[in-house]
Amino acid sequence: MILSVSRRTDIPAFYSEWFYNRLKEGFLYVRNPMNPRQISSIPLSADIVDCIVFWSKNPAPMIPRLGELKDYCYYFQFTLNAYGQEVEPRVPPLSERIDTFFRLSELIGSERVVWRYDPIFFSEKYSAGFHIDAFGKLTERLKGHTEKCVFSFVDIYPTKNMSRMRRLSPVEAGEDEMNRLLESMSAEAKSCGLSLATCAESVDLEKYGIKHNSCIDKELIERLCGAKLKVGPDGQRPNCGCVKCDDIGSYDTCLHGCVYCYANFRPSAVAEKAANYDPLSPILCDSVSPDDRVSLRPSKSLKLPREESYDPDSQLTLF
Repeated sequence: MILSVSRRTDIPAFYSEWFYNRLKEGFLYVRNPMNPRQISSIPLSADIVDCIVFWSKNPAPMIPRLGELKDYCYYFQFTLNAYGQEVEPRVPPLSERIDTFFRLSELIGSERVVWRYDPIFFSEKYSAGFHIDAFGKLTERLKGHTEKCVFSFVDIYPTKNMSRMRRLSPVEAGEDEMNRLLESMSAEAKSCGLSLATCAESVDLEKYGIKHNSCIDKELIERLCGAKLKVGPDGQRPNCGCVKCDDIGSYDTCLHGCVYCYANFRPSAVAEKAANYDPLSPILCDSVSPDDRVSLRPSKSLKLPREESYDPDSQLTLF
């Protein structure tokens, strides 16, 4: 089983104590966002959890207790943008986040900290020229502290973020601007030894040396945990290259307040839900009511037995 922690909220930034407590207890509950009365109980033992993928803009609160993850394979998707507070109002200052990136990379290794310059949108202030300059500076700063950068272009959804995005007066970049940006990003990444990939984008950017990414990355997980996995594609979104995982977050609980956010459907509900946060509860920012149905989610390791992972072509021979 692969845990996603979490696409729905920033658990490392705001709820790391809850997560560490759940590891100690050996299980957690997660409410089905499509069927709110249904709650799944998910086991968290290290022999079942093959990898934990953390998603965060500020994993600093997790760092002092990383030793509690010693029995688990894990890596971080660390979003680091250069937007102002009108876009990301409650993230720490950029210099502080860069320092956190450095600390995390030095503690766990550059291969386990994936940089996300994500999402990219354009406006009068945040032009292609802005992104060329910001990406170039960040790439130079992060050189040696990560192996990959992932980016995407903002998606605007009528029911999720459209009304908030209007305040930023987004515009579409012209073809020349887009070419200039992609060529610059590709050159900067290459000069710093970074691979560059897109997240859930249909456009083919191979001519720039930019690949399609798998954020829940089977190849990286196999490399980190030292075993082959039997796991299929996630298939939640078109053009998503992720493999199947279990997301344990809760929507409408992220306190960063980013204008482009897809996971806070009802920003007015965030404070109310966050107020229900109890680090000792089995379920994040929530509690179990008598009307809820709790069931154990079938979970098992995805690792193939050693004999099934065996590749005779990879073995040395004398003849």
